[in-house]
Amino acid sequence: MSLEKAIEAALGVRPMAVHRLSGGSIGDVYRVALADDTIVAKFDDRPNARLDIEAAMLTYLAENSQLPVPAVLSASPNLLLMTCEPGRSQFSESAQRHAARLLASLHTVTAPQFGLEIDTLIGGLHQPNLWTASWVDFFREQRLLNFGREAATERMLPSPVLHRLEQFAAHLDRWLIEPEQPALIHGDVWTTNVLANAECVTAFLDPAIYYADPEIELAFTTLFHTFDRPFYEQYAAIRPIRDGFFEERCDIYNLYPLLVHVRLFGGGYVDAMSRTLQRFGF
Repeated sequence: MSLEKAIEAALGVRPMAVHRLSGGSIGDVYRVALADDTIVAKFDDRPNARLDIEAAMLTYLAENSQLPVPAVLSASPNLLLMTCEPGRSQFSESAQRHAARLLASLHTVTAPQFGLEIDTLIGGLHQPNLWTASWVDFFREQRLLNFGREAATERMLPSPVLHRLEQFAAHLDRWLIEPEQPALIHGDVWTTNVLANAECVTAFLDPAIYYADPEIELAFTTLFHTFDRPFYEQYAAIRPIRDGFFEERCDIYNLYPLLVHVRLFGGGYVDAMSRTLQRFGF
């Protein structure tokens, strides 16, 4: 079924115009003009499409937090229709401080354990979220070892680097500490997944949610330099950042998004992982 016919079947109206947009690791993204509105469509006609998972994550954030996200209009594994949110992925100091307040608020949403009731997606990859009492165990097993071993199976991560990762993971408690409580995170906060106007954030896109130590969210924002000093100053004023985060734990937590990028792209991301492991003696 074509995109236009799929939209008509879902909404009961035929789109007037469809324009391809950039981005979208889970499906192709389009701006869709209707007779009285403009919406965004994600479309994936592959048999293993799972756009319904992205819809579930957006709905979870809308129902359980104050984080601004697109509203889901219709969802199936192959088609996700959402409201079209204004803004660009450029952040003034005011917008950065607003982003910090929004994420600090998100991180007050808690659960009894780490994980989520469903597995989710990050960059189109399966993200397991089995409920776990210990954050260090969760991060070791379901993030580092799961993604490292999958990357090795896919021949994107050399076996010697996987062996070093496994050795490092066995000693995580040297550097990581258990947070006071699990916190809901967006899970994929980088530049193109945040929209803002001159003053404030208008929407967070493409979530990869679960309950975690919120430091992993902060770490992710540093990996591709999404935000600058105003963001971290504002966040720390609301939720103090524990000593040692920027010096050590930030790089440890960024092994996870590096592993995601190893599986998607390989190349230099393997080298970046290797440098982090070497820094910690592995």
